[in-house]
Amino acid sequence: MMTAEQLQAKLANVKVNGAACSYTLDKCASLVPMINAINEIKKQRNAVILAHSYVAPEIVYGVADFTGDSYGLSKDAMGTTAKTIVFAAVRFMGETAKILNPDKEVLIPGTDSGCTLADAVTGADVRALKAKYPDHTYVCYINTTADVKAECDVCVTSSNVYDIVEAIPNDKIYFLPDKLMGRNIQDEMARRGVNKEILLYEGTCYVHEEYDPEMIRFMRVKFPKLEVVTHPECAPEVVKASDYVGSTSQMLKHVAASKEKDFLVLTECGLVSRLQAEHPEKNFVGACTMCRYMKSNTLQDILRVLIQPRREDRIEIDEDVRKRALASIEAMFRYTEGSVPGRA
Repeated sequence: MMTAEQLQAKLANVKVNGAACSYTLDKCASLVPMINAINEIKKQRNAVILAHSYVAPEIVYGVADFTGDSYGLSKDAMGTTAKTIVFAAVRFMGETAKILNPDKEVLIPGTDSGCTLADAVTGADVRALKAKYPDHTYVCYINTTADVKAECDVCVTSSNVYDIVEAIPNDKIYFLPDKLMGRNIQDEMARRGVNKEILLYEGTCYVHEEYDPEMIRFMRVKFPKLEVVTHPECAPEVVKASDYVGSTSQMLKHVAASKEKDFLVLTECGLVSRLQAEHPEKNFVGACTMCRYMKSNTLQDILRVLIQPRREDRIEIDEDVRKRALASIEAMFRYTEGSVPGRA
């Protein structure tokens, strides 16, 4: 059983956007009864809780069995014997877990589990593009629905997209849905001397498109030794002004290994919360942006879906769609790891 003192010790250094997200002992005391109830019920139900780094700290440090990014968490789910997966994130991430774990029940507790990137494109949109550009290889970001993955040749993440696009044996690529990440791919291929036609869709992440290089310039004046760490869903102008660019997991590892003290982290606030909790010796400056979809996950709804899930909480995918979506993910495994996990 977790105590308020134990939870407060984990979260004492979390102060995202000032005092709005601080964890006093009184606040922790109000959270631990539900945390303890969730941890007891998940044992009874043979369930595991996956939490993306962007969800609230009390979920990450109170009830999560696995934390990380969508790619890593979906693979974590494959290695567990639990019958039920509660994925505190957004719906497309739950779909990815279901694609990889068809025999497990996957539940999404978020009450607003959309995503501006995933919602920007549909499977029908991809089919129309393929009719217009039949010679292109279709590369989809993992931030897409199962229907979209099913229509694409290979799925990619923010940590492997550059290497996969370079390795694809076709000089005609259609990347979707993130146009900002797509522009970063174009820039990186040019830097590597790789000559490919890369067409882009028009989707964006509303969190990452808010950042601009002027913010970076301003913060560098205030903190001369500032290290700027950025997600590749940001605009190319922001990426070029940064010191390090990587996925959420890569950003966590980079900050942990860095000798610098002052950091500007340009991604959703949840990652900054994790960094504050795990690296109290470091200083995280500037404002971050919260994702309303990720933050719709609460302890209350995690408890609810464990006890009495509703139909809309369950991830269900047509088997033909699942198998075709799995093929695009397995293609990613082949490019990145040289092997494909055994899945039908």
